[in-house]
Formats: sequence, C-alpha cells, structure tokens
Amino acid sequence: MKFEQLTRFARGFVYAYNGIRAAIREERNFRFHLCAALYAFVAAFWAELDPVETALIALCVAAVLALELVNSAIERAVDKPDTTHWWSAGAAKDMAAGAVLVMATVVVAVCLFWPRLDILWAAFTARPTRPLWLLLTLIVFYKFIFRSSNSTEKGKQPNGKTDS
Repeated sequence: MKFEQLTRFARGFVYAYNGIRAAIREERNFRFHLCAALYAFVAAFWAELDPVETALIALCVAAVLALELVNSAIERAVDKPDTTHWWSAGAAKDMAAGAVLVMATVVVAVCLFWPRLDILWAAFTARPTRPLWLLLTLIVFYKFIFRSSNSTEKGKQPNGKTDS
C-alpha cells in the first residue's frame, strides 16, 4: 500500500513536468517569459543588485512563470465555451493575463530596476560587445518564442487525440 502511494505521489511530478514541457512547446508567452527571465538576471548583474535583491528577482521570475502556467491553464479550460458564457470566459482569460503583467512589470521592472536605470545604461554601454550580445540573443529568442509548435493546435496531443 505504501509503495502505491509513493508511486502516485511521484506520478504527480511527472504530470507537472509534462505540463511545463507542454507550456514550452505550445505557449508563446511562456517562452517569452523564459527569455525575459534571462534578461532580468543579466540586468540584475549589470545593475549590481545585492544578493537579497537578486533573490527577489528569482522569486519574481518563478512567480511570473507560475502565473503564466496558471494563465495558460485558465485559457485552455475556458476556451470555446458555449454562447452563454463567452463574456465570462474572455474576462477570466484577460484577468489571468493581467495578473502575469502586473507581476512582471510592476514588481520586477519598476521596483527594482527603475531606480538603477542609470547604472544599467552605463553597464550596457561600457563594452561594445554588450549591444551586440543583446542583438544576437534577441534574434535567437525571437526564433525560440515565435517558432511553430509540433502540433497545429493548442491541446492537440501527438497521438491525434484532443483534450475535449
């Protein structure tokens, strides 16, 4: 009996991994936030943030990614409702997206980086390779973010079955 409970518990991690993998494959905004996370950590390094502030960045990045997963789950759950629930489904999707936006911009950008914008700019222009690095990573990230997924529709499983 205990082995069965442990197996069921471990299976939960497999489901979580599959959910994250599906988000990376099928959700453009999740891929965007992964790339933005890298830029946030680079900006934290360039802005010479304290270790506590860098840890706060890490927590905010984790929260943004978690909120994006919740947002994607809500979008899938309320996609294609019957005609009597269109407005509420759209409002639910918009509110979940708003939660991601608030967390990403207000907490990370405004609270931590805005006061150090001059330090960031000085660090960015200190070496001529940094703008080139930014350009190259933007190109790579553009290809990663806007790549087409393996399936033609969100929620379509590789074996041809659908979520509905």
